[in-house]
Amino acid sequence: MPKPKDIRMDDLAPRRAPERPGALPHHPQSDKVLPLGEAVARFVRPGDSVALGTCLEQMIPFAATREIIRQGTGDLSLIGPVSDICFDQLIGAGLARRVMAAWVGNVMMGSAYCFRRAVERGEPRPIEVVEFSNFTLALALHAAAIGAPFLPTRTALGSDIVGKNPLLVPAEDPVGGGGPILAVRPLSPDVAIVHVQRADPRGNAILWGSLGITSDAVRAARAVIVTAEEIVSPEQIRRDPNRVAIPGIVVAAVCEARWGAHPSPVQGYYRRDHEAYADYHRVTKTREGYERWRREWIEDAPDLAAYVRKLGNERVAALIPLEHAFPEPVDYGY
Repeated sequence: MPKPKDIRMDDLAPRRAPERPGALPHHPQSDKVLPLGEAVARFVRPGDSVALGTCLEQMIPFAATREIIRQGTGDLSLIGPVSDICFDQLIGAGLARRVMAAWVGNVMMGSAYCFRRAVERGEPRPIEVVEFSNFTLALALHAAAIGAPFLPTRTALGSDIVGKNPLLVPAEDPVGGGGPILAVRPLSPDVAIVHVQRADPRGNAILWGSLGITSDAVRAARAVIVTAEEIVSPEQIRRDPNRVAIPGIVVAAVCEARWGAHPSPVQGYYRRDHEAYADYHRVTKTREGYERWRREWIEDAPDLAAYVRKLGNERVAALIPLEHAFPEPVDYGY
């Protein structure tokens, strides 16, 4: 098993200044719609730290993950609470140098084989693991989102992740409350990629269901790519303002991506594809199996449209919800 390198705070710092070359104007009235491939090429650079899977088990941006693999953008630090097999796919492609997460695996099946091979045997390349709990990762992103030098908590004190993670610093209570605290330092991803149900061309995005840490992740990141099931008019977004979890002012690019979170679920659009998770787990037990999966689902499906065609109409139709649960209408007038 390869010996992990010591992790320094400098290694965890953003690799570039906040202004990113090639960025679209960050004016709230700008049209930010881009094809997914162009958005990934423009805003995900080698060596970036990338936040993915911020809604936990739903709305994982798998279409963007596959596009990163197609473009071969590597040396990435992957940030996320529960990435499901999203991180595993990038690790199997040899594109990750570090994982900063609470858990990596296949939620339905258990271990993620590419992650285990990288950690235990350094295949296809060694990776560093910076361990968080779900809550401490959320605090680190929240600290960055609000510009705080740290956030105090008592969670995780006494656990062994505190001694291994330089963003988690034991300290004395600075206001005299008594006892030790944990100071959680801010974590600012270079890029956050999030999937949503609806967005307008200016980047204002509506999502519902499990939101996870999305709101903090997009405010902590230096660039945000939104992939959306639907791109709708700004007027439609304004009709439901309280559901706008992502303001357009923080968004760099908006990409139309129907079925862009498959095989994870999108509430109101499609269910979780358990078959896809089970197949991935079975096939990727070996390195050769992962390469076969990659050829079939990434190289032989050069874009999202080709990927959906490969799924087939019958499988796609079986994932669309048959029962609907609509909220009560609200009146915003006064």
